Amino acid sequence: MRCCHADFAMTEGSDRGFTVGMPTFTFGAGVLAEAGAHARELGLARVGLYTDARLVHGEHVATVRASLAQEGVDVAVYDAVKIEPDDASFQDAARFAASGRFDGFVSVGGGSVIDTCKAANLYSSHPADFMAYVNAPIGEGRRVPGAVKPHIACPTTSGTGSETTGIAIFTLKAMNAKTGIISRRLTPTIALVDPDVTRSLPAAAVAATGFDCMSHALESITARAFPRRLNPARGAARPVSQGANAFSDMLATQSLRLVGQFLERAVRDASDREARSEMMYAAMLSGIAFNAAGCHLPHGLSYAVSGLTKKWHVPGYPEGASLVPHGMAVVLNNPSVWRHTSRASPERHLHCAHCLGADTRDLRPDDGGEALASRVIALMRATGMPNGLAALGFDESHVDALATGAEPQYRVIKNAPVDIGRDEIRSLFRGAMKYW
Repeated sequence: MRCCHADFAMTEGSDRGFTVGMPTFTFGAGVLAEAGAHARELGLARVGLYTDARLVHGEHVATVRASLAQEGVDVAVYDAVKIEPDDASFQDAARFAASGRFDGFVSVGGGSVIDTCKAANLYSSHPADFMAYVNAPIGEGRRVPGAVKPHIACPTTSGTGSETTGIAIFTLKAMNAKTGIISRRLTPTIALVDPDVTRSLPAAAVAATGFDCMSHALESITARAFPRRLNPARGAARPVSQGANAFSDMLATQSLRLVGQFLERAVRDASDREARSEMMYAAMLSGIAFNAAGCHLPHGLSYAVSGLTKKWHVPGYPEGASLVPHGMAVVLNNPSVWRHTSRASPERHLHCAHCLGADTRDLRPDDGGEALASRVIALMRATGMPNGLAALGFDESHVDALATGAEPQYRVIKNAPVDIGRDEIRSLFRGAMKYW
């Protein structure tokens, strides 16, 4: 696969460098019990611990609280995190942070919990109107003006990679669409990535978060190369997510190899410690990769799917309101996207298919898009994913609404390797209706 860091030679006025902000992390069985030692090292005397109602009385939160108590750290718990958070839940979490007189934060949970903690930390550290820091063009896109307080992130799922990113995603209820806040300053101070937490995850959650991990890696490798980024800002103004680059390629490639080898096993057997540990590691690698490279179409299209689905529930997720797990919404668009974007970088798509386990020995680069789409579909079928958007209740009559819901995701969509307009978005949704 051709490296993209030499591409500037063919692109006038391009950015000739890329910036990588490496997160600090500890990976290994049992490392949640180190939370107290890290809090002490950071000088924290009182922390706000963010989690959700399903985890607050469980063993992972208990482990972290015991570790903090052992080091004499005072803890106040916020357990009202909303799975798939929205602007109201972010603001509620921020009010708790502002009133708590905390000198740091700890998050124990999946991406929703970690993202909520990032937002609470931001708005309590640098108060502003809520839309001030939200990504443009939906919000002002204001730069975070200074450092936030220390944040120890303890992920309990194996897919979002939020513990290694400066990104916090939420649903803006007024638009019924997802958007986010992005800044290097939001990256947790340290991540404690403990693969033992995955033993209790239900199969559906392992599958959905695993596909989120997979798509982070695929989108990192197939994104518009950083020298061709539409925003050529440099230096301190260089964006967090800059397009495909040699560093992200390396991490995303390894992540895909792990997904191809271990995803099915991790979904099939909760006692397969090797498979679930490797998926946890893959998720962390993908998080670091896409933080620097950025996502594009599968994530950009997924937000409309999540927002417009009316009646859907997956075992292992909260009962009540309709909820499409984020990774599921992402993967349902994957095959359609790869068939469309492969013309921009066919060898990269073929490389991705090979990493995921496809037999590519007799294929040409031009076969890359279909090879990748077919391999993703095979993984979807093997792990019980729905057969396209139609399985969620969508049909041709919903295509315009889906396109309208996706269009505000300009920040993400423009990172695709090909130019995308409304007609292309409509076509991609049509292509995602049914796969087998």
